[in-house]
Amino acid sequence: MAGPKDLDPSSSPRAFLGSELRHAREAAGLSQEELGGPLFVSGSFIGQLEAGTRRMMHEYAVQFDRILDTKDFFERNCAALAKSKYPDHFAEAAEAEAIATAIRQYAQLLIPGLLQTKAYAEAVFRAYKPLAQDAEIDEDVTNRLDRARLLDNPTTPLLWSVLDEAVLRRVVGSPAVMAEALRHVAALIRRHRIIVQVLPFGAGAHAAMDGPLKIMEFEDAPPLSFVEAPDMGKLLDDPATVSRHTLLFNLLQATALSPQDSLALIESVAHDYEHGEEHA
Repeated sequence: MAGPKDLDPSSSPRAFLGSELRHAREAAGLSQEELGGPLFVSGSFIGQLEAGTRRMMHEYAVQFDRILDTKDFFERNCAALAKSKYPDHFAEAAEAEAIATAIRQYAQLLIPGLLQTKAYAEAVFRAYKPLAQDAEIDEDVTNRLDRARLLDNPTTPLLWSVLDEAVLRRVVGSPAVMAEALRHVAALIRRHRIIVQVLPFGAGAHAAMDGPLKIMEFEDAPPLSFVEAPDMGKLLDDPATVSRHTLLFNLLQATALSPQDSLALIESVAHDYEHGEEHA
């Protein structure tokens, strides 16, 4: 079995800290499971820290310094990871998303952040924060559009989205904003950059009615799933849970329209918005 892949310490603070954690653990003669035991975390969690797919929290850094006799190295350096331009509940998921090889997501009400246009994102953030100053909204929009730059890579990550039909029908901003947003999604599909399926209202009850879902896969670490609610989010690594969420996504794929029919519907609804036609 191949050994763990060396990380590029210059690529990110997480990659640097993960690489150092692996070297310190191996120098101490500990397996990932043995290091995780005193912290009540799994060996796979330690592996995710070492691979850079999980952020090292302060409480873990302190324990690593104690167990691995690294003085205060991890505690000091983990401070660089605490700084994020994203909300606390989403920061770790955004960092994982940026290095994922595949992202599969179900969107219940909104076009996913990676696929949003500037005008659509502005309307979303203004609805979330009706009393916020324009500068704060502008910063939020900039950060969201920066996330979407990972799609500038022509092949990685694989992005497969299942959109509830409500995503298409709910007017966010204005009909003109919706038309632009849906045309943007359609353009990404036509460039063969993303795969999108629409889950029609006619499908009735389905496997993910409780809320949105995101599953991320990585080259050198187990997959993660991310679930969220207003101002809350949780990144999950329990294999049984991730497996269950993967099954949910597979069921949604089987129930949704084909990618070809989905594109046709997206472009039809965009046309309706552009011409002021009824689409309810």
